[in-house]
Amino acid sequence: MDYGVFYLKNYGRVAITVRKVMEEKGFTRNRLAKATGLAFNSVNRYYQDDAISSIDLDILAKICFVLDCDITDVLRYEKPDGR
Repeated sequence: MDYGVFYLKNYGRVAITVRKVMEEKGFTRNRLAKATGLAFNSVNRYYQDDAISSIDLDILAKICFVLDCDITDVLRYEKPDGR
């Protein structure tokens, strides 16, 4: 098995499910941004699960604190197709 730099493999992905928790708790993106002190654009990226290549643990901690939820409520591992 080749483990070189150019070897690509699909390991699945980590899905961000902040939107689901926000909807369950009645939070809007604007309300969450104000409550966490985060920029609306940051909250929106986590809400949309869009264009996030690395997860900021401080942001997730703030979101979990304000939404009164666990990290497993806002993150989910999705296996690659066929597994």
